[in-house]
Amino acid sequence: MPETIKLTSEELGRISLFQSISGATARDCILDEKMNRIIFVVNEGDMGLAIGKGGSSIKSAEKQLGKPVEVVEYAEDPKDFIINALNTRKISEIRMSEKPGGTKAALILVDQRHKGEVVGRSGRNAERARLLAKRYFNVESIRIISLDEDLI
Repeated sequence: MPETIKLTSEELGRISLFQSISGATARDCILDEKMNRIIFVVNEGDMGLAIGKGGSSIKSAEKQLGKPVEVVEYAEDPKDFIINALNTRKISEIRMSEKPGGTKAALILVDQRHKGEVVGRSGRNAERARLLAKRYFNVESIRIISLDEDLI
């Protein structure tokens, strides 16, 4: 994880509001203008609180913040964190590699039948995973391929 992630006063305010609504401890807030959403990263084990019964915490946060809210559970292991960011257990394997310059890449293998679910509508899940993996683990690229595609 990077030494420090600097948060703006706007992001800190949104974290405070989200925590008061859900009771979950948010460690990060990303205002994703490209996809018109707010992404909160919560501590391990806080996902249930963050979502709330029947999604009540997220719905309340969306109403008060005026944008769609997405929540990702933090994990120390980059592979687990990417799985959490993609919000699915349909991933067959994640292969991590490091290039000579120190940049990292992730290759995510999925069954062809589940590729759309992993990528998400308009690539929302893939974009969230790329954004967070770069922010937390310096992963420069993420490729999602189906198991029957050529791995070269």
